Amino acid sequence: MTTGSANVQLVEVSARDGLQSEAVIVSTADKAELIRRAAAAGLRRIEAVSFVNPKRVPQMADGAELMALLNAPGFIPQRSDCSFSGLVLNRRGLDNALATGVDEINVVVVVSDTFAVKNQGADTAGLVAMWHAVGDAARAAGLRTTVTLAASFGCPYEGEVSDERFAQVVRAVMEVPPDELSLADSIGVAAPKQVRERVAVARAAAPATALRCHFHNTRNTGIANVIAAVETGVSAIDASIGGIGGCPFAPNATGNVATEDVAYALQRMGFATGLHHEALHGIVPWLETVVGHQAAGQLSRAGHFPPSR
Repeated sequence: MTTGSANVQLVEVSARDGLQSEAVIVSTADKAELIRRAAAAGLRRIEAVSFVNPKRVPQMADGAELMALLNAPGFIPQRSDCSFSGLVLNRRGLDNALATGVDEINVVVVVSDTFAVKNQGADTAGLVAMWHAVGDAARAAGLRTTVTLAASFGCPYEGEVSDERFAQVVRAVMEVPPDELSLADSIGVAAPKQVRERVAVARAAAPATALRCHFHNTRNTGIANVIAAVETGVSAIDASIGGIGGCPFAPNATGNVATEDVAYALQRMGFATGLHHEALHGIVPWLETVVGHQAAGQLSRAGHFPPSR
């Protein structure tokens, strides 16, 4: 078990995975402001944009414009220390990502065939083959790469995902090794015991690859799953300010874990995150005005303990 002295990096996903499910189309300026505030609060890996079909996800149609704002001199004083990533689902998406100046890409491979076809129009084997083509090209371009294994803990259409199926997909992905594998609970069904077991399977299949986890709080197990993951030594966790967002193509799968809630839990456990907690907490009321509803996170209502003085 990892001790509380270890570092845990939070990967901020509110600007992409968070906003993509919102009914209101958020302006490019507000997206840039969200990312600017996240960077000011100490977040250094931020999933900023998505290069997918804008007809399917209109919220993400402004990736090039957003990256131009983020890369403008002086807009983000911490820019040289930040890594902005883009979601890429095919070679065209990679070409668009390269043209905008992202620092890393995130490619999704869905572990179950039914969800893969409904989400991306190809079965799991097809998505693995797509990753192989994109991964080689991204590596040649010098980009950091993450493969997110969607539905790692369960599928909304097929139910349980076995260890054997999960390991088979990991091994297939690793024929072109990414820099990082992210285990995603796309519909919020995992529990801590399963998290520990699935992380062990991933480590056995990809022992030299960094692991990251992405949890949804759909069934109120998100924070418990984060804790299970970091106690097994996972050092990167996805989170979304305010807990906004989810997967628009998975039924009822709302509820990313809230960045401020995860940061509070890790801080109280003794893990180092490098975040400015008051600045992070302060983003939530502003974000609520942008999306037009109350955020799902708990800390924004309950406050810190001990209270700030």
